[in-house]
Amino acid sequence: MTPMFFVMAILGCGDGNTECTEARIVPARYATMAQCRAALPDQLARNTDVPFPMIGADCRRSGAQIVKTDAATPKG
Repeated sequence: MTPMFFVMAILGCGDGNTECTEARIVPARYATMAQCRAALPDQLARNTDVPFPMIGADCRRSGAQIVKTDAATPKG
């Protein structure tokens, strides 16, 4: 199974941070959400070339994720 990790999406936004869309995914992987968030200022500074009036970033989970289901659900 592939381990879970975090990636950073660079977002391009209209004026006033509205109508944001994903412009690119930063190629780095982060082991924790805290590491990803700590890298936000540096990665925003490196990705100013997106063709939008404003840019932002968002840390997201990636990789394998396990979903817990309730096996004891009553059958109707």
